[in-house]
Amino acid sequence: MKLIEGEAPVFERLNVFNIAYSMATHAGKRQALISENMANADTPGYHAKDIKPFKEVFAAGATQGDMVATRGSHLNSGDGLNWAITTDDSALDPNDNSVSIEEQILKGVEAKRQHDRALAIYRSSMNILRASLGRS
Repeated sequence: MKLIEGEAPVFERLNVFNIAYSMATHAGKRQALISENMANADTPGYHAKDIKPFKEVFAAGATQGDMVATRGSHLNSGDGLNWAITTDDSALDPNDNSVSIEEQILKGVEAKRQHDRALAIYRSSMNILRASLGRS
């Protein structure tokens, strides 16, 4: 295998697993916010919450090769991604609530698809890794 100076072999840093994990985590966090929004659909003064799309969060996050804590008790714990929560103040009801149930349902479907996509990436990567090791 030919190595480029300053780069580790591909099998030493399998970033595809980190990306799949981050994508699934993003989908889970987004689904939790969507559930919170739907639970507060009738709460006066409640504003719908969401997080940035995964593409933006990942692009602004940790660069390849950054150290990542695997447990919350580790120094500088976290996955290096900024899960900034935003609020939607665009369409307020008379009771100052901005939750649209229809919109939240669509966002929930989108989050489920993202989670399914992350699992498909993980499964596919595991199959490729097993095949490269001679195990099927």
